[in-house]
Formats: sequence, C-alpha cells, structure tokens
Amino acid sequence: MTLIVILVVAALLALYIAGIYNALITARNGYTNAFAQIEVQLKRRYDLIPNLVETVKGYMKHERETLESVIALRNLASDSLAAAKSNPANSGAIAALGKAEQNLTAAMGKLSVVVEAYPDLKANQNMIALSEEIASTENKVSFARQAYNDAITHYNNTRESFPNNLFAGAFGHPQNAALLIFEDSAAIQAAPKVSF
Repeated sequence: MTLIVILVVAALLALYIAGIYNALITARNGYTNAFAQIEVQLKRRYDLIPNLVETVKGYMKHERETLESVIALRNLASDSLAAAKSNPANSGAIAALGKAEQNLTAAMGKLSVVVEAYPDLKANQNMIALSEEIASTENKVSFARQAYNDAITHYNNTRESFPNNLFAGAFGHPQNAALLIFEDSAAIQAAPKVSF
C-alpha cells in the first residue's frame, strides 16, 4: 500500500512538473510568434521606404543627404531586425532594434518635413498612396509591438512565478526576455506620424 501511495505521489509530481514545462514552452512560443508579427510589419515598412525615396528623389534632387540618411537608417534597422529575429529574448538585440527603429522614425519625420516644401510632390498620386501605406504599416507595427510586449510580460511572469522559477533554468529558460522599448517614451505612446 505504501508503495502505491509513493507511486501515485510521484506520478502527480511528474504531471505537475510537466505542466510547468508546458506552460514555459507555451509562453516562449507566444512571444516568438508575437515577434514574428513585428517582423512581418517591419519588413513591409522596410520594403515601402525605397519606393518612397524613389518617388521623392525626382522632386528633391538637392535633398540627397536626407534621402541617403533614410536609406542608411532603414538598412541599419533591417539588420537589427535580422539580429533580433535569431533570438527575440536577447535583450541586447531587442534594445538595438528599438534604437534603430527610433532613429528610422526620426529620419522619416525629417523627410516628412522636407516633403512639405514640395506641393507638387504632396499631390502626386504615388506619394499619396505610399503615405497611406506607410501610415497603415506604422499602426500595424505599433499593435504588433504591443502584442509582443504583452507576450514577453506573460512569459516573464510564467518564468518568474513560484514554483516555475525553480525549474525554468533546468528546462532551458535561464533568463527573462526583454521588452521592445524605445529610449524616447513618447515614441511608445504614439505611432509615428507620417504625412506627405
């Protein structure tokens, strides 16, 4: 009888530990999926920027420095995204992506100000369509970033709560995952405004 009780307790303990393992895996898969959604939207944004620059280039021949800056920052952000994609829980890669995105958003804002000086460009149908696509994409990036941060928070809560924290390291969850934040808190609160 004692052996049966010990076996039942051991089986229940094994099931409980398996539940902890499954909860950690589910939470990690949640933030990995959420990061994939950010990646989709950022790639869409990065693909739109060269079209925007080409449309603007014909009108703004003497604004070459601004256009080159936007392309360079777009490429840097794209590289940062690729680095973060390999491990969305890497706080250094996520911080670098946040900084690159903040710089790209600032450059896009500067380009927007320059475009305001060209009424013909603002009325161009390609420019209007690109502006709408970029604004839509910026909103989607904001929502995807929010979903990612929610998933990371859920993962961290699952990982840090007792007794999960006792088993997390042994199950391959040694660290807390990083939120995607920007140094400028105003950038989080509002999607970048892009109007041409």
